[in-house]
Amino acid sequence: MDFSGFGHLFATQLSCDSRVAFFVVCILENLAERRMEAAGHFVERRESMQTNNKMAVAPVGKLIWQMSIPPLISMFLQYSYNLIDSAFVARLSENALTAVSLSFPITTLMNAASIWIGVGVNVLIAGYLGQKKQDEANTTVTHGLLLAFGIGALLNLLSLLIMKPYFRAFTNNEEIYQLSIAYMSVCSFMQIPNMVHIAIQKMIQATGNMVAPMWFQIAGVVVNFVFDPILIFGVGIFPAMGIRGAAVATVAGYLLSMILAFALLLGKKQKVQVKIKGFHLKKQMIYRIFAFGLPSFIMNALSSFVVTFVNLFLVAYSDTAIAFFGAYFKVQQLIVMTVNGLIQGCLPVMRFNYGAGNSERLHSAFRYGTVLVTGMMILGTLAVLLFSAQILGLFTASEAMRSFGISAMRIMAASYLFCGLSMMISTYFQTTEKVGSSMAIQLCRQMLFLVPALWCLDKLFQLNGIWLAFPVAETATLLVALVMMAWHRRKNIS
Repeated sequence: MDFSGFGHLFATQLSCDSRVAFFVVCILENLAERRMEAAGHFVERRESMQTNNKMAVAPVGKLIWQMSIPPLISMFLQYSYNLIDSAFVARLSENALTAVSLSFPITTLMNAASIWIGVGVNVLIAGYLGQKKQDEANTTVTHGLLLAFGIGALLNLLSLLIMKPYFRAFTNNEEIYQLSIAYMSVCSFMQIPNMVHIAIQKMIQATGNMVAPMWFQIAGVVVNFVFDPILIFGVGIFPAMGIRGAAVATVAGYLLSMILAFALLLGKKQKVQVKIKGFHLKKQMIYRIFAFGLPSFIMNALSSFVVTFVNLFLVAYSDTAIAFFGAYFKVQQLIVMTVNGLIQGCLPVMRFNYGAGNSERLHSAFRYGTVLVTGMMILGTLAVLLFSAQILGLFTASEAMRSFGISAMRIMAASYLFCGLSMMISTYFQTTEKVGSSMAIQLCRQMLFLVPALWCLDKLFQLNGIWLAFPVAETATLLVALVMMAWHRRKNIS
């Protein structure tokens, strides 16, 4: 087996997940310092000011890079599990790759739920810390853990219940069906550790500790990467488990991440703690967690919807088309969510300064982030355009898959830049508490424009029309997002 191509992509695609935020509003205690600040010569108090006032006074560009790198890595790692599984499973057979591709919408929906709670907790904790409400921040930690365990268990059960009718709806191939069941029956158990470790990750990131959460995610991905070939193909004392081995490696990775996350939260003094004494459930806090995380959930959950809906069109063509799109979409998610990690580095800067009433730094962070997003999306587009054949080679693509897959990837890659800019605007709306506008952009991207585009273009251009629907929908969404941005700014001015 030659895994060199995959190893190259794994090494060069370093990126990440998250909604991050920082924590402190410092009160200027000295009149002289206030005068110096007003004159543009603010003198930081050597230790405390350097530590606590970072979000308010540090150069915006440097701050965004500092805040972005760890979530870039984390986001990459979060979305690498399915890509790693697919790359190794493809060496079993194309049917095995199809099975993992059919499972992708379910695992994506599970990840979306994890990010929903994690981002909601992150934003709420960051806000409380910025307001110096430590007790409320600790209470949010406990609420987040309870929600992660409870919703994780529920989704675990639901995935086991729905997987048989779900897979039957997409394939009449008995081998693909059995492989899908074998894979998903194990992957269903990833949800509790996945949900808990992401929740803890976001809690710690909300305090400004961006590096530590990255390491327990790295540990989980390393376990998955190492044990995937061992358990799939059998090495030494480990028997060959086939596609089920890929699922076991995935669950093991998430489980290790959860254990390390708990050790970090409980074994080391953090700026937030689990509140037990005097704790009681607060309906309003639960509501706010769900509300703040909802745009992130929609963005990620709609990815599940997209794959499912596209598969409904592709099933009329071939199982090979389904296998291709499943493999490609994992690559696209890796690129898009890499950029989303950068955007999440902008979020705490914008959120902090919005709360502080500093509109100049808020808009500076937005502009700086937009430039970076543009550059990264251009690089992602070029990577797919230039290396489409090599990327397909990671999945041991058949000649039939390559015959349409290379051109399909290049067509869909044309949507990346528009997608990135729309996501940046959506995050700005989320930061400034315009949640409805943020969600509207995500709905336009992956449903309101994409669905009719798929239906129309499939009729006009057959298989190529399905690929063309993506850049068409993303272009239309960006135009809507720009109009919404202009409208909100005009409204604020007037």
